[in-house]
Order: sequence, then structure tokens, then C-alpha cells
Amino acid sequence: MSTERMLYNYFRSSSSYRVRIALNLKSLPFAYLAVHLNRHGGEQFSHDFQALNPQQLVPLLLENGHRISQSLAIIEYLEETYPEHPLLPPAPEDRAYVRQIANTIACEMHPLNNLRVLKYLTEELKLTDAAKKNWVHHWNELGLQALEKTILDSPKRGQFVFGNTPTIADCCLVPQLFNAQRFDVDLTPYPTLRAIATACGKLKAFELAHPGMQPDSE
Repeated sequence: MSTERMLYNYFRSSSSYRVRIALNLKSLPFAYLAVHLNRHGGEQFSHDFQALNPQQLVPLLLENGHRISQSLAIIEYLEETYPEHPLLPPAPEDRAYVRQIANTIACEMHPLNNLRVLKYLTEELKLTDAAKKNWVHHWNELGLQALEKTILDSPKRGQFVFGNTPTIADCCLVPQLFNAQRFDVDLTPYPTLRAIATACGKLKAFELAHPGMQPDSE
């Protein structure tokens, strides 16, 4: 039976980037539906998109009549539905470690640098662009410092965050580093993270998911 799979996303969205990587790692084709987060006041606020996702956020996966939002929920759904090319290791303690890294990024770091948060800082709280940039740097650096030490000290580390096969943790790490670079965060102090990102970048799944490769890339 054929599967109808559509991903509403935005090329520069870190959370959308995560899901694209996961879909590619699992060799799952999908229709790319762009939702521009800045054009026309933000297409995520349109009536049609709100009807699909009241959160007014991307990504949103539609598959065989199911609607799933939130990037980690989408990736976990893919992992459970399509066990081939697993993105989580088999042992419970290892799965917990991979989820720990992924959640550090997706729950502690990325939300503080999300587009709607940054717009609130400048439009509602009237922060200057310089102050906004300091905000971005502070939260990125705090998280990256912790990730660098955690992964460097872990015996679980290999070519990737966990061993020599990409996991959900790598799906989250690469977009976060891309996002940090966009805001001129210095990544020099994080050689372990940079080495992992370099290894990921050699894989087609990551290359094809890169924001610059997407049809709505500017």
C-alpha cells in the first residue's frame, strides 16, 4: 500500500531541519510543502494552516490521514512506525542518553532562539538588535558548553553523538549548530560538536536536508 506523506516546513526552521534529516536517514520520501514564516506576516498564521495546526508552528507531518506536530514527536513516530535504519540504540540506557542530548537541544536551547521568541524580544520588549544577538549568544553558548563536555566525556561517543551511526541526537545537533552560525556564535570552543557535524555533513541524508538545498531556500 502506498503512503501519502507530506511535510509542512520552512527551509530555515531548525525543527523542520531535524525532521527532514530523520526522513532522509530512514529513506522515507515526502512531499515538501513550504510555509514561509516571514512572508505576508507569516504564512503559519493563515486560516488554512491554523486549521491544520492550531499551534501555528512547523513542522507538521501529514501521513495517511494522521497529523503530527512537534519535531521530536514526529521523529519518534517515524522511529516506531518505520524501524528500519533505527535512530535510537537498542539498550534502554543508551536510548535515554540519546534522548537526553536531543532534549537538551530541542527543549532547553532551541525554544529560546525560536523566531517567535526573537520577534517578541524586539517587537514587544523593544530590545535592540545588539541585545537580541546577545540573548541568542548567551543561550547557545550555555547549551553548547554543556553538550561539548557531556559528549566529550561520554564513552558512548563515536563518529557521531552515539557510536558510529546517526541517531535522533545528531538530527538535533546539526540544525542547532547551523542556527548558531547564522547568529555568528563562535563554535571554536566546541571541537567535539564540530567534528560530529562534519561527519554528519558527509552523509547524503544530512546534505539533502540542509536549508540551502530546499525549494523555498532564499
